[in-house]
Amino acid sequence: MLLSPQAERNWESLCSVLEDVLEEESHRQLFALELGSGTGQHVVRFAQKMPFVTWQPSDIKEESRESIKAYIAATHAKTVLHPVHLDASEPWEKWAGLPRSSCDVIIAINLLQYSSFKTAQGVFGGAGQILKQNGLLMTYGVYAVNGIITPSCNEHLDEELRKTNPEWGLPDVDVLRQLAYGNGLRMERMIEMEEFYKCLIFRKL
Repeated sequence: MLLSPQAERNWESLCSVLEDVLEEESHRQLFALELGSGTGQHVVRFAQKMPFVTWQPSDIKEESRESIKAYIAATHAKTVLHPVHLDASEPWEKWAGLPRSSCDVIIAINLLQYSSFKTAQGVFGGAGQILKQNGLLMTYGVYAVNGIITPSCNEHLDEELRKTNPEWGLPDVDVLRQLAYGNGLRMERMIEMEEFYKCLIFRKL
């Protein structure tokens, strides 16, 4: 069972955002896909707070999927499904067999800054196919805005990410907005979070 201190710090604020954007849908059962579930801490917490959502966690790493299983077992989370292998950079047809228009919600927490642009293209391309009409995509992370990274600590983070992997780095909100538009989604909200993080909310048209 893996432990992320950051996940322990931010799960409540992220859960509040999700509860807010899903409030009008809480009268019915929803299906949500989490891309890059990591340790599994977020998805089991969300499941405890939002029993009207069935969660499908996923991760590219076997170590992470084993950790997710351990959290599911430890918390007896009945609305969290068995984690699946999913590489978001691949075409949506390879996304663990999920059919078109099968998801009400897709979330990607701290995924895009640790991924290539191909993954960002995959996330929005997949969301455009797998989300139902009016479905929501939520991404969370640190972003550039209009090509500008502020404050200086985020510039340092961007530099460190690119040193680790030249394909990584802080994605630009406007680039993501364009990717969304090209895949039938519209950016509805940008929510300022703790420590210069942001939640971006996109809706499938």
